[in-house]
Amino acid sequence: MTQITRTRHLVALEGLEHGRLHLRTPEGQQYQFGSTGPEADIEIRDWSVLARLAARGNVGLGEAWINGQWHGSSLENVLALMLRNAAPDWSAPGPFSALRGRLAGRVLRRATRAPGWAGNEFFQLWLDPGMSLSGALFAEGDDLAAAQARKNARIISRLSPGKRLLDISGQWGSFAEAAAGSGYHVTTLAGNAAQKGYADARLDGRAQVALQPLARAVRHPQSYGAFNNIVAIEALETLPERDWPAFFSLIKANLAPGGRAIVQSVTVPDAEFSMHRSRADLVRQHLMSGGVLPCNATIMRDAAGAGLSLRAQHDFGADYALTCRMWRAQLQDKTERLQQLGYSSRFLRGWQFYLEGCAAAFAAARMDVVQFELSHTAEAQS
Repeated sequence: MTQITRTRHLVALEGLEHGRLHLRTPEGQQYQFGSTGPEADIEIRDWSVLARLAARGNVGLGEAWINGQWHGSSLENVLALMLRNAAPDWSAPGPFSALRGRLAGRVLRRATRAPGWAGNEFFQLWLDPGMSLSGALFAEGDDLAAAQARKNARIISRLSPGKRLLDISGQWGSFAEAAAGSGYHVTTLAGNAAQKGYADARLDGRAQVALQPLARAVRHPQSYGAFNNIVAIEALETLPERDWPAFFSLIKANLAPGGRAIVQSVTVPDAEFSMHRSRADLVRQHLMSGGVLPCNATIMRDAAGAGLSLRAQHDFGADYALTCRMWRAQLQDKTERLQQLGYSSRFLRGWQFYLEGCAAAFAAARMDVVQFELSHTAEAQS
């Protein structure tokens, strides 16, 4: 990395408009950019981070963090500053526009599989006791467990009167347990054998658990029966975009007349969807197979195409930022134990980047989480 290249990147940061950035170089030199607003700090530990950034954009930025080539006392603050200084039109000319686009683009997608997928014991150490890997709904004074229970309770309160319920959320049976406890006759899909074993043990016959990855369910549709209610909590965004119409067709085919479907999904703003789907990032390149976050417009389009209509929706993205911060704190608290179990520092730094990046994006309204209430179109129009 030449001195000229280093200087060019430092000069680009002089255009910082929102917030203040303190930067320390490997040689110990310190720079201050920006004059007002929230503060963030970056320590560049190896100048090769700039080469990664130039060659691989936001993917390189995330990889450099995982490799320990740069650091910040608050990763969320750094990524939030990048988002505040990233105009939606990142194709605009100018060196700072290009740099800030590369820095901010990494955190504008939420992947359901963050850096490396692990077994049940990994998640048991830092999720809430109910094992919910989805956005919680907070009221004042709630801890994470109470907020996850509140999220489940809100969904249950929006269901139709019928008691047959299909849960296609997958995971470890948190919502299925809540619904069964409220008197619903639940069939829930588990995404893998470890999750099925956990769900079977916790539900102990109170719900039927089927080993059926969602991708297989939508690509090879079958009738699970006529259900009065269908719930999908952050399941849609685990699928490639090409499968979204089939996802809603699966709901339509299994929803009884007069029934309700609640789809909780992470979304990006409608105006940014085209850019979002065309940009690579660390998680999408290394860990997902074509995963893209939907926007409200694509959800409405694909639901309507399947014969479903929107009855109501509830947005709570700021609560998801708090969820991610609590997850991050609990993950940090369990670092020593996780390392004893064999999880490497790189693995855990990847999860840190993921969680704090999501917190920054939700807080900046660059991502949202929405509960969509759907019914058969003919019924919604009557």
